Amino acid sequence: MDKKIIILAGVDESSTFLYNGLKNTFPISNVIFEEKVSRKKFLERRVKKLGYISVFGQVLFQLIIPKLLKLSSKGRIEEIKANYQLDSKPIPNAVILNVKSVNSNACIKFLKKEKPDLIIVNGTRIISKKVLNCTDAIFINTHAGITPKYRGVHGGYWAMANSDSDNCGVTVHLVDRGIDTGGVLFQQNIAPVSKDNFVTYTYLQTGEGIALMKRAIDDFIKDQLKESEPKSLESNLWYHPTIWFYLFKRLTKGVK
Repeated sequence: MDKKIIILAGVDESSTFLYNGLKNTFPISNVIFEEKVSRKKFLERRVKKLGYISVFGQVLFQLIIPKLLKLSSKGRIEEIKANYQLDSKPIPNAVILNVKSVNSNACIKFLKKEKPDLIIVNGTRIISKKVLNCTDAIFINTHAGITPKYRGVHGGYWAMANSDSDNCGVTVHLVDRGIDTGGVLFQQNIAPVSKDNFVTYTYLQTGEGIALMKRAIDDFIKDQLKESEPKSLESNLWYHPTIWFYLFKRLTKGVK
C-alpha cells in the first residue's frame, strides 16, 4: 500500500525545489503552506533574547547583504540549479492548502482528516507538541546545517565563518519539540568554491538535502528508517549574523 506523504512548509523557493524534486518519485498528496511570522513579532522575540544592538546589526545585514549577493551571484545560482536539477516550476494549486501557522487549528484539522504516514517539513516555525501529537505520522525535516553543531539558521555560512568546512553541510533529521534537535538520519557536506557566498551556500544545501530526503523517504517506505551518529556531538544555536560581523569575516577571512 502506498504511503501518504504531506509536505509542511514555509512559502520559500526551497519548498518549491523540494516538491518538484520529490513528486516524480514519491506520492506527495498535499503541500501545506504557512504564512510568514510577522516581522514585528519576530523582532520583539529576538530583542528579548539578543538585545537591541545585536538585532539592529542583524536587521541591517538582512536589508543589505543578501540582496547585493543575490544580484552578483545570478550566474552561480543558475549553475547550481542546473547541476542539481532544481526545478522552480510552480506547485499546482490543487495540492496546496494555505494556513496561518503550522500550529493552527486548521492545520491540525487537516492532518487529522488526511491521516498522512509521513510529513516532510521545510522552512516552518517550530512545530508545537499539539501538532506533533495530532497524527501518527513521522515528521522529517531538512536543515541547512550540520546538527547539532549548527542548529538555527545559516549553518553553512557559520561553518565557513568558523573555519569549520568539515561541518559545512546539510542534515535530514526527525522532528521533535526542540530547535533542530531531532535524531539525525543523514548528513552531507557541501563543497563551496571561491565564488560561493552566504546566498549560494543555501542552494548547494538544498540540492544535497533533496538527495538525502529521497534516501530517508525510501528508507521509511521500506520500514528501514533509522537514526545515525551525527558528525559532531557539539550543540550550538545560531542566528543571523550582524552586518559588522559579516564585514569583519569577509575582510579578514574572505568568507562571503
